Amino acid sequence: MSLLSIRNLHASIGEREILKGVNLEVNRGEVHAIMGPNGNGKSTLAGVVAGNPKYTVTAGEVIYNGKNILDLPVDQRACEGIFLGFQYPVEIPGVSITNFMRTAVNEQRKYHGLDPLSGSEFLKLMEEKKKVVEMTTNLANRSVNEGFSGGEKKKNEIFQMAMLNPTLSILDETDSGLDIDALRIVAGGVNQLRSKDNATIVITHYQRLLDFIVPDFVHVLYEGRIVKTGPKELALELEEKGYEWIKEELDVKGQEL
Repeated sequence: MSLLSIRNLHASIGEREILKGVNLEVNRGEVHAIMGPNGNGKSTLAGVVAGNPKYTVTAGEVIYNGKNILDLPVDQRACEGIFLGFQYPVEIPGVSITNFMRTAVNEQRKYHGLDPLSGSEFLKLMEEKKKVVEMTTNLANRSVNEGFSGGEKKKNEIFQMAMLNPTLSILDETDSGLDIDALRIVAGGVNQLRSKDNATIVITHYQRLLDFIVPDFVHVLYEGRIVKTGPKELALELEEKGYEWIKEELDVKGQEL
């Protein structure tokens, strides 16, 4: 059974249809990369799976771990093991990363009928997971993302992912705004967290991220549909040719765009 099965998914914002019949199967242990031009539905797909209420699903289904999750609110989807790493993480002034993560971890435990972690247990877990992204104590004691650089915000996203241990991680353009050192650290964290029991969807424009996080499959999302799927080498082809050749290939096949 697939961990995530998306079938004929259509979604809109207001009157504008963005997703126009997306189909995608993701199994445990796999990394999938989704690429495509701006404005073609990549972030919308991530938001719909995570439960962002600004999107309206008009057709199709999203089956996660055997459940159709479209009726679940965003917090329940998170507790079920879905994690979304944002392209532009928000700042939360006055709330320390430590307090933020302790609340999140214990709410997740409560959902699964587990006792909350004690203060010492939580701090031990936090020290262990900070190493995944080389996070300093100074950074962990600051308010969530307040005054953080782009690299610090993305490191914090992967730290949160490490703390919550999701079954499905969706990383929406995690590489945007990162220099090569920050990219190495963030990608290294993602790779450390990969296991046979979880799966990752990486949304990106650029091949360079996929040099660090090597996907099992690459999908091209174009005009609201996944129009092409291939191995990791497909990303190299996209880097070389851009996306115009995808349109030309579809035109040759007589598909409606």
